[in-house]
Amino acid sequence: MKKAARFDPMTPLPGDLGAAGPSPVGPAARVEPAGPPTVRRHNRGLVLAAVASAPASRAAVAASTGLTRGTVSSLVDDLLADGMLVELEAPRGGRGRPANPLQLNPSGPCGVGVEIDVDDIAACVADLTGTVRVTRRVPSAHRHHPPADGLRRAAALAREVVAEAGLPVAGVRVALPGVVTPDGVLQRAPNLPRWENVDGLVDALGVGVPVTAANEADLAALAELWTGQGLRDMLFVSGGVGVGAGIVLDGRLFRGAGGRAGELGHVVVDPAGRACTCGGTGCLETVASTAALLRAADVPDVDALVRDPGPALDVAGAALGIALAGAVNLLDVPVVVLGGIYGRLGDALRTRVRDALRSRVVARPPVRVLRAAVTRDAALHGAALGVVRDLVGV
Repeated sequence: MKKAARFDPMTPLPGDLGAAGPSPVGPAARVEPAGPPTVRRHNRGLVLAAVASAPASRAAVAASTGLTRGTVSSLVDDLLADGMLVELEAPRGGRGRPANPLQLNPSGPCGVGVEIDVDDIAACVADLTGTVRVTRRVPSAHRHHPPADGLRRAAALAREVVAEAGLPVAGVRVALPGVVTPDGVLQRAPNLPRWENVDGLVDALGVGVPVTAANEADLAALAELWTGQGLRDMLFVSGGVGVGAGIVLDGRLFRGAGGRAGELGHVVVDPAGRACTCGGTGCLETVASTAALLRAADVPDVDALVRDPGPALDVAGAALGIALAGAVNLLDVPVVVLGGIYGRLGDALRTRVRDALRSRVVARPPVRVLRAAVTRDAALHGAALGVVRDLVGV
């Protein structure tokens, strides 16, 4: 099967607007001059980025980008023809001839996010302005079924949300609950024992556009970075069927040498504890996953847990504190963000984690512990928004 496209959420996809060429490595590397197509693609990205935050005239775009007015006018004409921009009516009043503001086209190419979790699948569409237009989540059990079944259902759901949104699709990004290599292979998912070395997402989804993949906690961390609380250095921890973490340093996602960074759920917090799905014992997931919390609280579902967690948060909060303290001491991040089910559990869990960190972290001032700004569908939205941001070049 074909290799899945390489995925780096902090750089544009190859061939997308604003994509940069490879940088030289070492003194012997040869620097190739940028040809006209590369320069034009880069400049298109500058124009799109210039109008991404607010409408701007051609003259204002030229002033902010340093491009000549003639270059901007040519690029804008192309972008209007491609459906990336729209030109608004000039404001009335004022002196002289008013300029027509440009803005990103909300009916232009969209990004599609797909999430495949242990017990469900979801899909959403984000337009060029970053607005999520359609979101849908449905049950779909994957724990004991081959990957082809889940991928087929995910593709069908993606087609449904695209049809409902009625927008042309620029690309698809898939959030997966496991270790995803830089070239888009799901290497291992401890809670999905049959999902090992899953490749060929392009073929499996069959959507006819670029498809990339990433770990769900990484994508949730990016959603927090882009739409949250203005944080540039944080450890984002996502609680659910598993426990994952996204590491953001200086505004960039840190994925590790092989894309395996952030497997916080398999940090050992009790060597004599329960057996874990990864094959170890006493992992954080055994006491702080959704299943463990429901079991400890003796409640049937997450809504009931949020209403009345009882003493279940005592053990989970202490275990989270142990695991997070080790990560904070190693990475020197000033903020921990609680996402997924942890964000929904509110101040009760946040206080327990904060107290545990204060007693175990050597850093001063104390590490801030925050609830995520996006507590539902964070990975899904991060996937779709990532496609759009790569396209726009922001």
